[in-house]
Amino acid sequence: MTSPSGRTTVISQTVARIVVPIILVTAIALLFRGHNLPGGGFIGAVLAAVAFALVYVIFGLDFIQREILDISPDGSERHRLVENYRWMASLGLAIAVGSSLVPLVFDFPFLTQGVLFLEHLPLYGELEVASAFAFDLGVFFAVVGGLLTIVAEVGNE
Repeated sequence: MTSPSGRTTVISQTVARIVVPIILVTAIALLFRGHNLPGGGFIGAVLAAVAFALVYVIFGLDFIQREILDISPDGSERHRLVENYRWMASLGLAIAVGSSLVPLVFDFPFLTQGVLFLEHLPLYGELEVASAFAFDLGVFFAVVGGLLTIVAEVGNE
């Protein structure tokens, strides 16, 4: 994957440019179907973190900061990058806990799922909206934030 000079090869960069979007689309698909079928926030988040880790390994942290996050790669804002990941993990945890506590307000057991069916939608027909998706979304953000924090911290060393 790397050339003798230590830089990644054009082949690995090309493969990463093809594979990373596929991984991210699969992660989002797993997130959206997780409340009814196998999948969900955790496995979708792990796949998303793997995609970002692959970009980090192939292109480097400077590329991520410069091209994706629009942060100067001189090292002055690296701490802010890790703080953003920690903030994402905290937000995800708050969403997951908050969506778990909402049923208690309506005198239902903890983590009770509510489902709303929307019918006669243009171009889509019928849509099922489940409250479990909010929990899955919280888990997704918590896991992605946690794993990217680990990747960024290990990468700084």
